Amino acid sequence: MAAERGARRLLSTSSFWLCCLLLLGRPAPTAAARSGSPPQSPGSSIRTFTPFYFLVEPVDTLSVRGSSVILNCSAYSEPSPKIEWKKDGTFLNLVSDDRRQLLSDGSLFISNVVHSKHNKPDEGYYQCVATVESLGTIVSRTAKLTVAGLPRFASQPEPSSVYAGNSAILNCEVNVDLVPFVRWEQNRQPLLLDDRVIKLPSGTLVISNATEGDGGLYRCIVESGGPPKYSDEAELKVLPDPGFTSNLVFLKQPSSLVRVIGQSVVLPCVASGLPTPTIRWMKNEEALDTESSEKLVLLAGGSLEISDVTEDDAGTYFCIADNGNETIEAQAELTVQAQPEFLKQPTNIYAHESMDIVFECEVTGKPTPTVKWVKNGDMVIPSDYFKIVKEHNLQVLGLVKSDEGFYQCIAENDVGNAQAGAQLIILEHAPATTGPLPSAPRDLVASLVSTRFIKLTWRTPASDPHGDNLTYSVFYTKEGIARERVENTSRPGEMQVTIQNLMPATVYIFRVMAQNKHGSGESSAPLRVETQPEVQLPGPAPNIRAYAASPTSITVSWETPLSGNGEIQNYKLYYMEKGTDKEQDVDVSSHSHTINGLKKYTEYSFRVVAYNRHGPGVSTEDVAVRTLSDVPNAAPQNLSLEVRNSKSVVIHWQPPPPAAQNGQITGYKIRYRKASRKSDVTETLVPGTQSSQLIEGLDRGTEYNFRVAALTVNGTGPATDWLSAETFESDLDETRVPEVPSSLHVRPLVTSIVVSWTPPENQNIVVRGYAIGYGIGSPHAQTIKVDYKQRYYTIENLDPSSHYVITLKAFNNVGEGIPLYESAVTRPHTDTSEVDLFVINAPYTPVPDPTPMMPPVGVQASILSHDTIRITWADNSLPKHQKITDSRYYTVRWKTNIPANTKYKNANATTLSYLVTGLKANTLYEFSVMVTKGRRSSTWSMTAHGTTFEYAPTSPPKDVTVVSKEGKPRTIIVNWQPPSEANGKITGYIIYYSTDVNAEIHDWVIEPVVGNRLTHQIQELTLDTPYYFKIQARNSKGMGPMSEAVQFRTPKADSSDKMPNDQASGSAGKGSRLPDLGSDYKPPMSGSNSPHGSPTSPLDSSMLLVIIVSVGVVTIVVVVVIAVFCTRRTTSHQKKKRAACKSVNGSHKYKGNSKDVKPPDLWIHHERLELKPIDKSPDPNPIMTDTPIPRNSQDITPVDNSMDSNIHQRRNSYRGHESEDSMSTLAGRRGMRPKMMMPFDSQPPQQSVRNTPSTDTMPASSSQTCCTDHQDPEGATSSSYLASSQEEDSGQSLPTAHVRPSHPLKSFAVPAIPPPGPPTYDPALPSTPLLSQQALNHHIHSVKTASIGTLGRSRPPMPVVVPSAPDVQETTRMLEDSESSYEPDELTKEMAHLEGLMKDLNAITTA
Repeated sequence: MAAERGARRLLSTSSFWLCCLLLLGRPAPTAAARSGSPPQSPGSSIRTFTPFYFLVEPVDTLSVRGSSVILNCSAYSEPSPKIEWKKDGTFLNLVSDDRRQLLSDGSLFISNVVHSKHNKPDEGYYQCVATVESLGTIVSRTAKLTVAGLPRFASQPEPSSVYAGNSAILNCEVNVDLVPFVRWEQNRQPLLLDDRVIKLPSGTLVISNATEGDGGLYRCIVESGGPPKYSDEAELKVLPDPGFTSNLVFLKQPSSLVRVIGQSVVLPCVASGLPTPTIRWMKNEEALDTESSEKLVLLAGGSLEISDVTEDDAGTYFCIADNGNETIEAQAELTVQAQPEFLKQPTNIYAHESMDIVFECEVTGKPTPTVKWVKNGDMVIPSDYFKIVKEHNLQVLGLVKSDEGFYQCIAENDVGNAQAGAQLIILEHAPATTGPLPSAPRDLVASLVSTRFIKLTWRTPASDPHGDNLTYSVFYTKEGIARERVENTSRPGEMQVTIQNLMPATVYIFRVMAQNKHGSGESSAPLRVETQPEVQLPGPAPNIRAYAASPTSITVSWETPLSGNGEIQNYKLYYMEKGTDKEQDVDVSSHSHTINGLKKYTEYSFRVVAYNRHGPGVSTEDVAVRTLSDVPNAAPQNLSLEVRNSKSVVIHWQPPPPAAQNGQITGYKIRYRKASRKSDVTETLVPGTQSSQLIEGLDRGTEYNFRVAALTVNGTGPATDWLSAETFESDLDETRVPEVPSSLHVRPLVTSIVVSWTPPENQNIVVRGYAIGYGIGSPHAQTIKVDYKQRYYTIENLDPSSHYVITLKAFNNVGEGIPLYESAVTRPHTDTSEVDLFVINAPYTPVPDPTPMMPPVGVQASILSHDTIRITWADNSLPKHQKITDSRYYTVRWKTNIPANTKYKNANATTLSYLVTGLKANTLYEFSVMVTKGRRSSTWSMTAHGTTFEYAPTSPPKDVTVVSKEGKPRTIIVNWQPPSEANGKITGYIIYYSTDVNAEIHDWVIEPVVGNRLTHQIQELTLDTPYYFKIQARNSKGMGPMSEAVQFRTPKADSSDKMPNDQASGSAGKGSRLPDLGSDYKPPMSGSNSPHGSPTSPLDSSMLLVIIVSVGVVTIVVVVVIAVFCTRRTTSHQKKKRAACKSVNGSHKYKGNSKDVKPPDLWIHHERLELKPIDKSPDPNPIMTDTPIPRNSQDITPVDNSMDSNIHQRRNSYRGHESEDSMSTLAGRRGMRPKMMMPFDSQPPQQSVRNTPSTDTMPASSSQTCCTDHQDPEGATSSSYLASSQEEDSGQSLPTAHVRPSHPLKSFAVPAIPPPGPPTYDPALPSTPLLSQQALNHHIHSVKTASIGTLGRSRPPMPVVVPSAPDVQETTRMLEDSESSYEPDELTKEMAHLEGLMKDLNAITTA
């Protein structure tokens, strides 16, 4: 980009906006860039800025190996943005990543963090990237993920002894990241920490005031997720007090620390000695009060804890240990850093092509942040057209359409980083208004061409020879560059312009356009001009250095320029004192020079310019250096003495003038002597920047002389003149309160009262100050305290024409004395004779607040809805009718206590009620009210509380994760967290899952979860198959939104999962082989529990016996009747007619050779069509099962006539070929809604079968079988095949699947009614009445489920209209027929008859 762009002249702000005013209504290039609103040009298409920003950005996170981490990220935009993640600047491929997942809200979930010495794939810097197509891209702040390393002990506890009452430390220093995971044990038992026994941030254990019980064996343990690591054990012995003294030593000294604003810091300091020492702290020579301060806490042993660090806490801290015999001290420096913060953020800009714009960005932080710019997620590289100006601002020259998008200013320092962005919209050209436009300007020429600027002139257009009202825009670009810039003339009629900031020896293309009130005219022909080459001047002198040689001189050195372009004749050295604008220079012929006569300890800047025969060359960069320090030139200022009592005097002073300090003041030297003995001088040193000192131990009634001198590292400066003070003969009395002041005078004005007084007559009692009380009618409304030296005070902000009572009391440390009362009436507004009687030179005193009003009472909160509460109150300062007649108003504030740091929201009202809207559902709020009238306000009223009504959840469950159950690869566990906006008590969840993420939601399988459980198991899934999961929450008000789909691929089968004849899924129960149940096995009709707890209605044994006997009798009668009408045929022909028929389903086909077979025998009812299976095989296995989702990579296995192959086929096909238990497992979660279970004998005869795609895949056996196929039209519930009600009654689900019909009648289903038998039960999981409740509101036949057919069919099934369901007698007859046998001749006739009917039916359905 740098090769394409040349330097361009920046438009000055004044000329920029002047052009806007002059060229109003002209085309886009002449319009100014706007922030916030587009230029309102007639007919222009206005685009608005799109809100696009991060709601949550990732933060620095510490983790340990094997744990899970969530890096939060959420962005807002309409439409919703696409979220991606970068790690160390590279995009992550989350699709194929098993451990990293993108959550629904955009957050990144990392499971099982990996970290080792040579493999650290998860540690690094992460960044969230949000993209909206056709809009742009924004990036979040970067967040560092740190993984705590393996525990390593830098130091371990060592055996030691401690005297009773003293302090002891036991070291245990580990990696900084692992300090939070360190704990201590005493005698192999966990050690409880308290105020006497603490653990320092380094892991070191401190025991203060040691007792006999502290003795024992100590060790520290690091527990960071893996096996704990133990340190060496060390014995601590507690010795009795020996009765002698010992040296005072530090066991632990403070060390210099760096902390960030808002963090806490502990400065360790532990000392030992006899007698036991005490610890006190000082900061910058000022004593710290750790007893009354909430910010400073003195920990066990003497360590200092500072909470919520601010920049004011930075400085040098001194730990001083004193035991009465000796004093030792240690110091440490606390440096406070601050994260980057934006003082000015970039703002949205409207602009036109060819314009220049500037995005402003001002940041602060400590250390000073660096700033970089990003456009649509890509770094902006500074070039000729993208420039960084004024340190942090981004300037874009000559806008083109591709510059449109989102620009972000990213500030970063050692502490952290932050980002702020703005949008740039390039507006289209406004169409010209009706009217003549000017023609092209004539005779464009370059009248002056220099190295870096060109002056252009032209003549008026031929269409407007006078051209007094025309303005002009000059467009120019570097040859070969598509980016064009514009320069406007400064006033109408002007026909010249100077283009500056060009590059030497560069070709530029210029053209000019004229504008009138109707718009822009034609463009002139382009003019090609080349700037002059640069004169051969010297380059900058390299390696310029400067150092202070003395307090008044600096030496500067440099080298010969690399590009001298000829012989260097001489150099000119420029220098300037910092803070001034007067630069001086000196000619130098060599490569170094010393500047003398400079100011002491003053910073100067230097630069060098080389000269050759062409003139001065390029200047070097400025270098700054400070002269050396020296002793001060002047004495401290404003020395004053204050006699405290008979033995002490306080000295006050101010530093010398800054210009005379000559360095950093390191302290002051105080000298004092008795006035009578001038030769006996005492010296006291005061360190640091202290400006007062208490001199104690003086003699009573004695005059002393004092003087002060300032110190630097170079020595002592001049001292002040001697100043005298005499100590008291006797100390003033402070055992009692002061007496009454001797006088009190008041001077009322319109809004103020001037109060003056004289001190009490008894001067022997200490007076620390005076308390002034005042108020309307009572002096106790407001109280002001002033210094004991003060004699005047002005009470401000009073009401005019009001009667005030004023009281004055002197006070000291014992208490307040007797008050003196006075009253005054302030003057009315009309009185302008406010002339003060006193000329007061009193120190400034804070203005008291006006008298407060009474707060509102009876505040009540009435809940109206899930987001609205009405607040009402009463005002006792109003008349009884509570009618507001003045200008008072009320302020209502409210907040919720979750989270605890929630800020108050406020609103003003002029009535005695207010409607608070926009609240969160099912949330407790507190409300309070205050009243304001003029400058007077009340305190906040008593709080009222109210909880908004519940509402349906407005956010989905979050943090949805799916994991495989250990040891059971076909079983998965779904975990989630409640929705962030539950809006009420969650009563349940619904899990949706499917193998097709794009399938309609009613085709997904559902799994209900009751209550507030956050985990659920789903069993019997297909191995090595991707599944998609969504979760929906509900409360008493309804269902919430669904979560984003989470993908999970089931694991591949391992050796332990495979068994003989078990290639995939399909084994009964928990993966075991289906047992050989024998030919007498009968599958249950109903009564088995759903594997997921769906309740069923089991039949009692007597009802079951009646059904079995009835079916048997009816079957025998039907067989006899059929035998009468049928003829015999040969056995071979009978076998051929009874061959099994097979159907082909789209992409899923039978393996092996599938022959076409004739259609099955059918019974055709006169009112409707009914398919009847002709099967009297005692096949013990259920043939039909629900198959909502394919659970196997294989489809249908080859047919074998042996029982083993029959079982083998069921175990290696869809769930429809699995065992009874397997069928029940899926039956409970098959469709959107579960079917209602009813007793077999009580179910309505017209109950329809569920509208589910179905298939029948029957393995051939030695007995006669026939499989029939069924396809159901999608979305047509009225055309569902209506089977007998017995299928609805069965506790198990019958197998269904979509297949391609090979015959018209094969679009009907033939549900095989299994013979009754003893029921079997599968272990039931927790019941899920949640879906049962939902099912009551929907028709059973409207339920749809995902199936084999919906997932893989090649064409839709044929629609068939079925008038009604069969009655009970017809159903019974079908059951009888299913058990009958046929002779060969009978079957031949029956088959021929049915073939004819099927042809007729095919013609009907085709028509």
